[in-house]
Amino acid sequence: MTDRNLDTTSYGSNPLLNWPQQVSKFSTLKNVLLLEASKFMPLKMKNVVLRFLGVGIGEDTAIGLSAQLDVFFPDKISIGDSTVIGYGSTILAHETTVDEFRKGETVIGNNVLIGANSIILSGVEIKDGAKVGAGSVVTKDVSEDTFVAGVPATPVED
Repeated sequence: MTDRNLDTTSYGSNPLLNWPQQVSKFSTLKNVLLLEASKFMPLKMKNVVLRFLGVGIGEDTAIGLSAQLDVFFPDKISIGDSTVIGYGSTILAHETTVDEFRKGETVIGNNVLIGANSIILSGVEIKDGAKVGAGSVVTKDVSEDTFVAGVPATPVED
């Protein structure tokens, strides 16, 4: 079980097979096409496309090459001002278990650094000034001005 604030729907079988009950197929197709294209766009153009999909993106924020945002619920992701999302990072707003489909708001604050190839799980809040080491998996909220790293990500001395 998770302590993140997630909306949960239980299913008798694999919940990922029931994704059309959570979000429309057309919306998902649009999201997949635009998110895949945005991975290789110049930074400012990428932000325009992501905002069109409903992602909250602050001023002077850079989302690196090949970063992957949630294909079902990009509108449940918000990223603050002057934040850097590293190459190949993944930011989720949904997850599945063997019998549940979960979704929730994922919030990344201002002046945050997400290292390359990190994974941010749904329902997590990363507060202002925090840093996430490359390759980390963030499963819990991160306090302001805290450096976390590892799998799962835990606070470390800066």
